[in-house]
This record gives sequence, C-alpha cells and structure tokens, in this order.
Amino acid sequence: MSATHEAIAQLLPLAGDTFDKNKVTPGLLGFVVFAALALGVWGLMKSMSRHMGRVDFKEAPEPAAAPAPAEGTRAP
Repeated sequence: MSATHEAIAQLLPLAGDTFDKNKVTPGLLGFVVFAALALGVWGLMKSMSRHMGRVDFKEAPEPAAAPAPAEGTRAP
C-alpha cells in the first residue's frame, strides 16, 4: 500500500495527501468521449432534418368518401 501511495504522490504532486481515493472524475478521456457523442448526435440531427425536408407527402383521399351530388340532380 505504501508503493501505491508513493505512486499517487508522484503522479499528483499538488494533491499529495489531500487526494481522495474515493472520488472518481471523468478527466480528459471522459470529456473527449462526451464531445464525440455530442458531435455525432448533432450530425445525425442535421442529416435527419435535411432528409425530412426532402419528403414530399401528399395525402390520398379516403376511398370511402363519396362525392357530394351536384346541384340540380337527385340523390338515389
């Protein structure tokens, strides 16, 4: 355990004995992974928005709807 404490003291000279062994921080790697995920989501949203803008949707009339009778004619 002494070797571990010395290694931590060498890696973190400013922290020294105040280093909390129970505290875990994401560090640089966590930031890089988070930034990559954020850029990926942003790119996917931009692509989806572009593709949705190209969609030309025309709704077909319902086949069960009968046209209204014209004026001057009788309905059967």
